[in-house]
Amino acid sequence: MGQGGGVLRSIEIGALPLEAGGVLPSVTMAFECWGTLNAAGDNAVLIQHALTGSTHVSRGESEEDGWWEGLVGPCAVIDTNKYFVVCANMLGGCYGTTGPSSIAEDGKPYGSRFPFITIRDSVEAEARLSSRLGVTSWHAVIGGSMGGARALEWALMYPEKVRRCAVVASCASSTAEQIAFAQAQVLAIRQDPHFVGGDYYDGAAPTTGLGLARRIAHITYRSEPEMGQRFGRKSQDDGGTISHVRLAPEVGGQFQIESYLDHQAHKLVGRFDANSYIVITEALMSHDASRGRGSLEQALKVASGVEFMVAAVNSDRLYFPTQSEELAAALPGNVVVASIDSPIGHDGFLTEVAAVGDLLAASLFRAQ
Repeated sequence: MGQGGGVLRSIEIGALPLEAGGVLPSVTMAFECWGTLNAAGDNAVLIQHALTGSTHVSRGESEEDGWWEGLVGPCAVIDTNKYFVVCANMLGGCYGTTGPSSIAEDGKPYGSRFPFITIRDSVEAEARLSSRLGVTSWHAVIGGSMGGARALEWALMYPEKVRRCAVVASCASSTAEQIAFAQAQVLAIRQDPHFVGGDYYDGAAPTTGLGLARRIAHITYRSEPEMGQRFGRKSQDDGGTISHVRLAPEVGGQFQIESYLDHQAHKLVGRFDANSYIVITEALMSHDASRGRGSLEQALKVASGVEFMVAAVNSDRLYFPTQSEELAAALPGNVVVASIDSPIGHDGFLTEVAAVGDLLAASLFRAQ
């Protein structure tokens, strides 16, 4: 199977029973792919995007750079002359896969009627997509952040189809603090007057709430030292101190860090659906690799035939490196956590593309 890269495609996978109960009657999976699937269907690589990420990992035929640009392509670490690479939009998303903004059978957007979904539901949908593409097994399944949770679930749900798995800046389950940050983001959206219970598609979107959710999230994506060095207490207006402004509001002005968070919020509300943000966030917070499978060690034992790479960003304050260490210790075999050296924080798994590539090249894509 040959496919050009960087072009959004979609496939219908039918009705999908959900882990928490109920059924999505008709599901479309959106994806991009690069390279050519071999006759055996086993040279495939699945890359999983993060919370608000898209399928656009690499430029390919598109003029727009991907979010892991340089990692996927001809003669790259994930060499599309050798591998067939797939990235699918998560179930519940807003980049082509069925989600709250999709049209239901009655001709109206799902909105508040969209059901609760889990990471495992999305993996089940991705498994159906892979079958329709002709993939028999994955050379590797790779994901960072929320994508790491999906990659891990692939190894646990379909260990016979996953030969290698990379879990980057992620964990087996969220901590109480991580759930707390997520709840604040979700409530910011739900308390926006324009949210109207999730049925806002015929009116104004809850952009204020979504923007606030993004601000909260982005604080956890970056490290305090990075923000301090980059912005400090500088004024957006002249680069000087703004310490007097809060004492004398009539002076006016804005901190550079405030302007930066405003910018991040503005970018997201222009491209993402508020309902999808809630659905995917709640799916991620509900994820627990050991749920219904015994202890974490017992849950992971099923993947004894999978080769794992676990990596953490050393400055990450969203998914702490200790969580990666706990996951690695529970995995079968002797899995050592690789460190991505970055002052950025959690987003280092996106910004340090070369470092991620080096780790993958030395592990899952080393010369056979």
